[in-house]
Amino acid sequence: MQEFLVRITTTVPDGTAPAEVDRRRAAEAVRARELAATGHLGRLWRPVGELRSIGLWRADTEAALRSDVLGTLPLHDWMTVEITVLEPHPNDPGPKA
Repeated sequence: MQEFLVRITTTVPDGTAPAEVDRRRAAEAVRARELAATGHLGRLWRPVGELRSIGLWRADTEAALRSDVLGTLPLHDWMTVEITVLEPHPNDPGPKA
């Protein structure tokens, strides 16, 4: 699988009922655990003091990441995503494929 750095900003539409926000956020946590279990979500960070996420995601292609992975998130309709395709650096000390 290809690796991607994904920056996600979620903006709740004005007028959205708090119960709907809570429902989607709870469902988002469940779906994130499922995607981690399948290897699609490797890591997830929140920059200190910011309401956005930065994650290491995996999928076969960027198109698959957008539709089959990120597109399944309950908050997807409220998200702005920025995707960077990653490749190993020759000096990466991490595991070798």
